[in-house]
Amino acid sequence: MAMQIKQGEGEPMMEINMTPLIDVMLVLLTLLIITLPIQTHAVKLDMPQPNTKPPVIQPVVVNLGVDFDGTILWNGTPVDRGTLDAYLNNAAQQDPQPEIHLNPNKLAKYDTVAKVLSDAQRLGVKKIGFTGLDQYMQ
Repeated sequence: MAMQIKQGEGEPMMEINMTPLIDVMLVLLTLLIITLPIQTHAVKLDMPQPNTKPPVIQPVVVNLGVDFDGTILWNGTPVDRGTLDAYLNNAAQQDPQPEIHLNPNKLAKYDTVAKVLSDAQRLGVKKIGFTGLDQYMQ
């Protein structure tokens, strides 16, 4: 929307010089940004006090291993898939459920470990976790 007006040689300039206006606006914007207070986004939470007493009932721990050749070990004893299902079903029925520490060998096939986990989930085992993960860090 610029307006072009032909001017002759001695006529005054009819356009507004925008450079000083832009300079002043930039200085004002800079001063505004500098003078704004810094916002702190802190969320204040009232956290409960930690419980220093150990739990009254110590959980039962079952060590479940998967060897490199697909052998499944229940507390160090080799078991087949049918026996494992019976053990997992028994563990799921107990109240409280025992903690199952799954320790697959570094060379174990993923398929075998996935089947053990799916059997545990299907039978209702809730407390299962991986142990011995430090062997994968090397």
